[in-house]
Amino acid sequence: MKRKPIPLLYFTNALTRGGAEEHILTLLRGLDRGSWRPLLACPPELAAHMEPDLPPDVPMFPVRLRKPTDVRAALRLARILRQEQVGVLHSHLFFSSLYASPIGWLCRVPVIVETPHIREQWRKGWLKSRFFVDRAVGRMVDYYIAISEANARYLVETKGLPKHKIVVIRSASDVKRFDPARPAPAGLKTSLGFAESDPVLVVVGRLEPQKGHRVLLDAMPAVSREFPRVRLVCLSEGSLRPALEQHAIALGIAELVRFVGRQPDVRDWFAIADLCVLPSFYEGLPLAAIEALAAGRPIVATAVDGTPEVVLHGRTGLTVPPGDPERLAQAICELLRNPDAAKAFGQVGRQWVVEHFSQETLLEATQRLYLQAWERSRRHAAELRRLQLTERGPENPREDIPRTETGRVATCAKKD
Repeated sequence: MKRKPIPLLYFTNALTRGGAEEHILTLLRGLDRGSWRPLLACPPELAAHMEPDLPPDVPMFPVRLRKPTDVRAALRLARILRQEQVGVLHSHLFFSSLYASPIGWLCRVPVIVETPHIREQWRKGWLKSRFFVDRAVGRMVDYYIAISEANARYLVETKGLPKHKIVVIRSASDVKRFDPARPAPAGLKTSLGFAESDPVLVVVGRLEPQKGHRVLLDAMPAVSREFPRVRLVCLSEGSLRPALEQHAIALGIAELVRFVGRQPDVRDWFAIADLCVLPSFYEGLPLAAIEALAAGRPIVATAVDGTPEVVLHGRTGLTVPPGDPERLAQAICELLRNPDAAKAFGQVGRQWVVEHFSQETLLEATQRLYLQAWERSRRHAAELRRLQLTERGPENPREDIPRTETGRVATCAKKD
């Protein structure tokens, strides 16, 4: 008899749509509906940005759970877990898992998964940088999905999480939808005030400190001295936009730079790009780099975390140290001076990401982990039931055993 699809809830408490949220959408679109019944819980602010691309069969629950005092939101999440009989709870980013994983544990969800996505460079100070809370919450997490080899090393060596709980499944994209020969939309460059012959740099990333846009702006005067017609386009939104626009004015490069906000189809912008730039201070595994290479565009990127697993220095682009405008400018100029080499980087890069970062590989590996963890949980629950019945003896063979709606034995939250 074929089993019913297992309810699988993705949870995030992020307020803006970025790489982690694109990762969630990739999973929601591609999960095998015969095996899984996907659901999404997220804050209303994010829901508004996710809804246009959410598959129509995926219920979305607005839950704004971002503080320990958000008791009503915590109770709402617990109610969703119970009512939907969630079998797998998968949180994205530690700040989401911090709240959702303990609630899932208390609700006895059979499988709890966390994808941390990034190295949390922002965590400073004696307490936050020791990761005590992470390890405490980690006792309630069955598996961590590291989206890059660098991310896995960070989780083990820096956070001190158990190595046996960590599985590397690299981030991925629907690389087949990108075509290096895609023509640029008619009039797009001129609509920005650019000439058709102007070389264009494109940077895709939220306008937040992590992404290093200020460093790129600081590099632009040196680039423009050698290439006076060079232009820069910054896609996406973020809290730093006003400050970055003012910084461009202060540097005297405002006429070279366009902030175009979040765009519905990044492929149009790759089509006008001569090369892409990723000046981040830290990353997990950047989707922007995967998609730029899938579009056949070479990249200059900072050599942080999982980025060198995508941007292979001297093969698919060039990498430089983070926070170094001079080195960044030199690398950009090197590719602009050598368009044949840049084109070759783009060609090799496309082949690299098609072979190593396809969404089919991501979906297969993720669903295999879910299923193995689910089946292991079921076997463990069955063994516990057998032991409990053995201990009770034959006189009370049908004594009730506490369990959840999903059938998991209630052994986690013990009462004094």
